[in-house]
Amino acid sequence: MRDKEQTVSAIPPKTSVVKLPDAWFIACESRALRAKRPMPFTLQGTPLVLFRSADGKPAALLDRCPHRNIPLSLGTVTKQGELQCAYHGWRFDGSGACNAVPGLISEQVNIRSRCAEAYPTAELDGFIWVYSTPGPTPAEGPYRFPNLDDARYSTVRRDFTVTSTLHAVIENTLDVPHTAFLHGGLFRTAEKKNEVEVVIRRHAAMAEAEYVGEPAPKGLAGRLLAPQGGVVTHFDRFLLPSIAQVEYRLGDKSHLVTTSVMTPLDDYLTRVWAVVTYRLPIPNWLVRPFITPVAERIFAQDAVILRAQTDVIRKFGERYTSTELDVLGHEIWRLLEQHAHKTPPAAEVKEHRVKMRT
Repeated sequence: MRDKEQTVSAIPPKTSVVKLPDAWFIACESRALRAKRPMPFTLQGTPLVLFRSADGKPAALLDRCPHRNIPLSLGTVTKQGELQCAYHGWRFDGSGACNAVPGLISEQVNIRSRCAEAYPTAELDGFIWVYSTPGPTPAEGPYRFPNLDDARYSTVRRDFTVTSTLHAVIENTLDVPHTAFLHGGLFRTAEKKNEVEVVIRRHAAMAEAEYVGEPAPKGLAGRLLAPQGGVVTHFDRFLLPSIAQVEYRLGDKSHLVTTSVMTPLDDYLTRVWAVVTYRLPIPNWLVRPFITPVAERIFAQDAVILRAQTDVIRKFGERYTSTELDVLGHEIWRLLEQHAHKTPPAAEVKEHRVKMRT
């Protein structure tokens, strides 16, 4: 019996950890990547180094010099926009080509074995994006945030790091029931008087929940969105590979979209890049001093609870018990696994409905 117990306990616990190939992720804000300084960055457990080439464009290489396995992030960026290794001075451009081996008397400097592995990059909407698979730049670029070019909208950007799996962070961001308790008073309350219908739709690369007949949420955030009350149009969406979006609209005057792009640094560490765009019936400059601290407080509460959840998962594994109220958790996991294993998505839209009290 003792041997059997030891065998069972040695089995690693099941966790919702995925590795996503062929996907764009945010590495940092554009302003954080300076012209003369390399920046280490980890994506899905893989160490990378970011730097700007001579033309100012971002580049990403595997953080390993092919010569003697020294982190390239310890090096420097030359005037020519090349990344120079700190150990022997080998120099690499943004494509990973080895352009110089100091002291080598040879015309054949740039041969394949001396090149660094390069990852596609893009600079868009004030962020540096890195593609998770090395090689040529894909035809389809990164996700575009909504409303950034619309002068009617104001924007708040925040980022934070969470000790949690990518799946758990995404599900938390799109989970309505916890907001009445973890964020009670800020967003919704525990008093549930309103019955709403939720329409859940799964597309090839997206899942969404539409809340039909939902009154404006109680709490400080709800009063900012809809000071006069009323019924809101509310969508929660997951878009592959790692985007969670919450949208509220009340008529033509109130519209708020929170788009969070998740970057999995490793299996249990996720960076969240949140962009909030909003248009309200009162001047945006009046609302901004209230929206920012409310958003930061909500993010901080989520970070604490997700870290506690991760501690338990790493001890016992994931033993979830779900109900119909967990409207998007299963759909998120299905899409993540589909992308991770490169499974062809279903062509038809799948839809089902549930009812809940908010």
